[in-house]
This record gives sequence, structure tokens and C-alpha cells, in this order.
Amino acid sequence: MKHRRITIRDHHAESALFGRRVFVSLILVVIAFGVLLTNMYRLQVVDHQSFQTRSNDNRIKVVPLAPNRGIIYDRHGRILAENRPVLSLEVTPEKVSNLEQTLADLQTLLNIDAQTLQAFHDNRRRERRFNQVILLDRLSEEQAARFAVRQHEFPGVSIEARLVRHYPYGDAITHALGYVAKINRNDLINLNEQNRQANYAATRVIGKLGVERYYEELLHGTIGYQQVEVDIHGRAIRTLSIEPPVPGQDLYLELDVELQQFAYDLLADDRGSIILMDPRDGAIRAMVSKPSYDPNWFAQGISYAQYQSLLNSQHSPLLNRSTQGGYPPASTIKPQLAILGLEQGTITPKTRIWDPGWFQIEGVDHRYRDWLAWGHGWTDVTSAIVESCDTFYYDLALKLGIDAIHDDMIRYGFGERTGIDIAEESTAVMPSRGWKRARFNQPWYAGETVSIGIGQSYWTTTPIQLAVGTAVVANRGERPVPRLLHALQEGEVVLPAVVEKREPVTLKQPENWDVVLNALNLTVSSIKGTAHRAFADATYTSGGKTGTAQVRSIGQEEEYNAEEIDERYRDNAMYVGYAPAEEPEVVVVIAAENTIGGGGSVAAPMARKLLDFYFQLERDDAKR
Repeated sequence: MKHRRITIRDHHAESALFGRRVFVSLILVVIAFGVLLTNMYRLQVVDHQSFQTRSNDNRIKVVPLAPNRGIIYDRHGRILAENRPVLSLEVTPEKVSNLEQTLADLQTLLNIDAQTLQAFHDNRRRERRFNQVILLDRLSEEQAARFAVRQHEFPGVSIEARLVRHYPYGDAITHALGYVAKINRNDLINLNEQNRQANYAATRVIGKLGVERYYEELLHGTIGYQQVEVDIHGRAIRTLSIEPPVPGQDLYLELDVELQQFAYDLLADDRGSIILMDPRDGAIRAMVSKPSYDPNWFAQGISYAQYQSLLNSQHSPLLNRSTQGGYPPASTIKPQLAILGLEQGTITPKTRIWDPGWFQIEGVDHRYRDWLAWGHGWTDVTSAIVESCDTFYYDLALKLGIDAIHDDMIRYGFGERTGIDIAEESTAVMPSRGWKRARFNQPWYAGETVSIGIGQSYWTTTPIQLAVGTAVVANRGERPVPRLLHALQEGEVVLPAVVEKREPVTLKQPENWDVVLNALNLTVSSIKGTAHRAFADATYTSGGKTGTAQVRSIGQEEEYNAEEIDERYRDNAMYVGYAPAEEPEVVVVIAAENTIGGGGSVAAPMARKLLDFYFQLERDDAKR
């Protein structure tokens, strides 16, 4: 039997191996401690400021503060748009132990409908549990009182106050003033494109139409901020600092709210527009479009049913007829055509033609009828304006030609935007050969030029264009830019609006102004004038021109009877005028749609009442 060989341990070798292992381990420990100390030095010394800032970012939250929107006043300092405090009922879900039961109790207590509850749940999903969510946007006094009595029963539910836009005069001033409404996606896109989105971080509404939109940057103001300390969940603990917002600038408009309300009531149930403007500087004293709507619907949150009622109405209440309505100008543009004929030498003040009650193009069977069936007899340019002889202007327009008419009427502002300080403005249509070719791919016909002579055919204008065109005549060529802004106020500083004018209409023979202005004055003062009956016994002098615009063409053998045809096919009643006759200080434009009666019987009496009221206000102001 073999015996196993016993190995003798080499203690020296084992000791050397252990020593090497200890040395290596010590080196690794030293390196590890070196790395740790280096990182500690970097974190606590080198990067101290950076990490301190990041720590503050986690601890400090910057909350944007919305500025108060500027107030809008009329020219006498009466408020047209203000900010009113409203009460809202808000819920903090985290503080409510049984949310469903709380909502059910509130629904019974405050008569909350299912649609409001659904909106609350939709908003709650987008917010953190510790943020307040609006349940009722506007509490009535009764609702606020009911909740206040039992508020102790609803922990986590509170009444909060905030400001909303309010328009005291409602629908009487909507189309001039415009309104604000909730910021939507398109608004956000526009703000981003203009690099203004940061200034709206705390703002819920934005100007949508009218003055509210045009002067949005001035009215909105500048956002403020407050720094609040928050816990790890983002809850606010305390406020550290506040940079207050800068309120928007207050605006003073040229509008006189008494005139505006009077003009609005004057239209009664008629659709149409009324404008009262100072021809010297373009200041708009009144601008009415009817039918209208209550702008508070939009400012306070319009319902789906309300919006659909406006959108689907056959009377188009959303349309600003003063700046967007396209009306055939009818006879209201005869003064401008007369000036063109005199300047071109096509006619002279003594030129006369025979009016049998109709006009006929040579070689054409069609007859263009005068409004007076038996005609005006021998007619010159003055009597053609005073009595509104259509035949004279059929003949004049055909001799002038569409090219000359188009080029000259552009100088009065027809076919282009006037520059009024609201965004909603149409160019309407000042037709030409090129326009018709582009629009219909058809040539221009002589018969269309004939109809242009009495402001029909394709020619359409907006009431604000008519106001400017009339002002040019009243001013003997000076062309104002209409404006609603009178001045803006920032603190104690009041800055007046800039008065603009376009290139004036100059005549080779300035005495031609006198010929036309004399005819316009006689239209009101002469017993033969179409506006004489409306302005009989007026305490002031004035000039003007009536017009009756056909909405649809009448057949050769057809007789027009407004009472027997559908309302939408009735004529529009038009009137343009100015007063006083010697040194005009106000221009008036009336456009009443689908009326029984024309410019002389419907629109001119409206103008008389409005001018009477205007001068009475001026006398009252002078006594104060």
C-alpha cells in the first residue's frame, strides 16, 4: 500500500502573495477614494452654482400673471368696453374626499346641468389634482348666496373672483367695437408666428373683431410674473417675489354712443348700415350695422346653440355691413360721374339731353328705363343730379366708357379698402374690362356701361366707401382716411390718434366742384329735389343725393311693385349727404335693405332725423 506524499507549506511564498494582494487592494481603495473625493469637489465646489440653480428650479415655480385689459371709451369718456368682476365656483380635487358625491350635492344645490359637469370632468383630466378646476364659470347672485351658506359642507370647493370683458351697450355697437373671446388654436398659431405667445401665457381671451382686434397689442398689456416656493409635488407653499403685469392702454374712440344708439334705433327692423363721419379728418361719429348681436355672448362664453343661431341666420348678423356689405351704389355716385364728365369735356354745365323716360343704345332694341316713366324732358347736369335723371347718366356713361369710369372712381376710394382701423373690410367691386375677363372670362358689353352710369351692373360699394367718396366731393378733393380711434391713454399720458389722408382728387378745372356741390345742395333745398320733402324746414343747410338700388333686374314689360314681391327682391334705399352745406362737418350714409320705398322716401328721412339729432347734441355740448 502506497502512502500519500505530504506537501510541506511554503509560508514565505504565501506571505508574499498575501502582501501583493493587500497592496493591490490598497491601491484600488485609494483610487476609489480619489475618484469619490474628486467628484465631491466637483459637485460642491466647481459645479456648486449650477446645481444650486437647478435645485432652485425644482423648488421655485414662476407663475405668469395676466394684465388687466385696457378700457374703451367713447369721445365723451363713456365706457364702451370694461372689465367686470365675476364669481366662479372652483374645485381642488385633491382636497375633496368623495368627488362624485360632492358634485352630485352641488348639482342639486346650484341646478348644474349635465353639460357643465361634463366640461368640468374634461378640464379636470388636463389638470393636476392639486390645481383648481372651474365648475361654474359665472355664479349668479342666488347661486353664490346658496353656496356661501353651506360652504362648510364642501371642503376643497371655493368661490373665486376674476375679471371678464363686458360691453354695456350690447348689440348697438358690436360691429364697430368688436369683441373678445377665448383663445383658440388659430390664435395660438398667429401669436407664435408673431413671437407674442409668451405675453399670453396667463391670458384666456383675445380680440376677435373690430377695435378689440385691431388694437389688440395696445389693449392687452404686458404679462407679469410671481415666484412661488413649491414642494416636491408642485404645490405652492409661499410667494417669494412678484413682478406685477402692466395693464393695457385705454382707448378713446371718435364714436359718440348717443349718436350710435340713436342710429341703431333709427334702422328699427330694417337691415342695413348707417355711418356718420367728419369729412375733415375721417372721425367716425357713428357706425351701425344691422342686424347685430350681443358681443357679451362671445366675451362670456357663447353656447353652441347661440352660435348656430347666428351662423345659420338668413339675415347674416355676423356680417359688418358698414365695411363688408356690397351694395349697388345706385344714384349716389352720380356726383362723381358728373365731375368726370365735366373734366373730360364730355359734357359742360349747359349740356342738355332730351329724356323721354328711357334710353336706347343705337341699333339695340332694349330700352333702359328712367325711374320717372314719362321722363324729365330737357335735362342738364344740374337737374340730372337734383331730380336724379337716369337717362342723362345712361348717355354720359356710354360716352365716357368703362375704362375712364373705372380709373377715375378709384381716386374716390371705390374698389379698394379705405384704411379704416378695423380689420374686417371688403374692397367691394369697381368693375373693369380686366375684372370681368378674370371673373367670368367674358368681354365687357356696352349695355353694362350704361347700367354703370346709375350705379348698377357689377358695381358694388361698402357704406364706408360711400362715406369717403362723398367726403371727397364735400371737401373739394381732400380724401380722408376714416378712423375710430380718437386717442390712447397710458397712465397720465394721452396721445391723440394720427390723422391720415390719401392722395387728393385734383381737377383741371376746380370750378367743376362748384357745379356739382350746387346741384347737391339743390337736391335738398329745391322743390324739385329728390330729398327736398325729407329736409323741408331744417334748421341747417345740407347737400345730398338719394339712390334706389335694384336688387334684381326688372323685365322690359314687367312693373315693379314692392308690396307684391318677395322681401328679399325689394329695392335698397340709399342716401349720402353732408351738412352744413357751406363748410361740411359731417357726412351721413344710409343704406337700408329691401324696403318699401326708395332713397327719397325711406333713406333721406332717416338722414334728416340723424342730422337733427347730431346738431342738437352739438348745441347741447356747446352749452356745457
